[in-house]
Amino acid sequence: MTDTASLPPELVSLLQALPGPRILVDDQYRILAANGPYYNEYGDHEGLIGRTCYEVSHHFDKPCDQCGESCPRAMAYQSGKISRVLHLHHTPHGEEYVDVELIPLRGADGSIRYFIEGMIPLRERAGERPLSGMVGRSPAFNRMLALIHRVAPRDTPVLLLGESGTGKELAAQTLHKLSPRAAKPFVPLDCSGMTESLFESELFGHEKGAFTGATQRKIGLVESACGGTLFLDELGDIPLSLQVKLLRLLETSSYRRVGDVEIQRADFRLVAATHRDLESMVAAGAFRPDLFYRLSAFPIHLPALRERRDDLPLLAESLLATLAPGQSHRLAPEALARLTEYHFPGNIRELRNILERSVIMADGDVIQAQHLMLVGGAAENRAEGEDVIVPLEEMERLYLIRSLARLGGNKDALAQRLGISRRTINRKLQYLKPV
Repeated sequence: MTDTASLPPELVSLLQALPGPRILVDDQYRILAANGPYYNEYGDHEGLIGRTCYEVSHHFDKPCDQCGESCPRAMAYQSGKISRVLHLHHTPHGEEYVDVELIPLRGADGSIRYFIEGMIPLRERAGERPLSGMVGRSPAFNRMLALIHRVAPRDTPVLLLGESGTGKELAAQTLHKLSPRAAKPFVPLDCSGMTESLFESELFGHEKGAFTGATQRKIGLVESACGGTLFLDELGDIPLSLQVKLLRLLETSSYRRVGDVEIQRADFRLVAATHRDLESMVAAGAFRPDLFYRLSAFPIHLPALRERRDDLPLLAESLLATLAPGQSHRLAPEALARLTEYHFPGNIRELRNILERSVIMADGDVIQAQHLMLVGGAAENRAEGEDVIVPLEEMERLYLIRSLARLGGNKDALAQRLGISRRTINRKLQYLKPV
């Protein structure tokens, strides 16, 4: 299928010997050859040879780095070494996230003349389905997804950082699906509000009669996650008294059920998440430094929605399809423009709630700007832009939302600042239906 007569035979042999889909590209971005696995995966792709790599992969009319994309070619030129980057490619299967590996090859004069480009589709290990759930194409999203892909095959503990509502549990599920443990359970535990006895019982399980109310033996989440992934959400909310128990589990890979003397072996991959600043908590003595360093082997920051506004159309389309299956709701241009200007203190969770309300309010399939009912933004715009009297309760809610956003969603800190209880804050914000 490829005319390789004009190519150095050693290049053709190398290309065919390497595993996975690969193409040979010259220093003018032209595709010169492809190996068998490439054609098996992607077919001839409308006539491959002689076209530029950026036109085939992105439908661009100029190189990726001139269109706002990171380009492994530029990095390979500068370093002379293999470079990798995650891209969203056009393929015969549709758009797919592809882990691109570029190998620079030098000619007889020592200059870089060719590149071998390898492509690994980012798909779930359990079945060859395209990666689902996480949606985006912005640079911030791609950087985050590239880190997930890098660390997923390993058992290295991962710490997911970011504001509330950025999709940390979905990121943890993606890590699990891309890992060798994908066929085993994914077990989540929300650590917020855990008492010592409840934490131990949930995590390690208990024997019958271990305490009042323990009428039968209970399997803990560590045991349930055997061979799979244990996801600890809101890790920063674990009290100091309980942190040592978690540290012991991680360091020894062993535990005992409550009320039992027999030591059990643990086998799981740990993914933890928090919206809190753990380094500041360590400095303040609110979080154990040894546990922090044990957990933060591979931190991944999940960008806030305001850091990836380019993803709003994709996210809205995906969420609307979930909220109203079988229907064809879409945003009018004015509605999308209004969403783009909104600051989203609640991130993707808040976007979902806004869209759910808009589906209810819209009489047809097209969601107009007046259907959005932006909780904070709408009240703020009316209060500052119109001569109306806003209900005191609405202004109070707006104040709480904005203050909560400034504190990174930390309700305990807000309660302390205002001199009220967290329960009172929750009650005043209860109209925001959680996801």
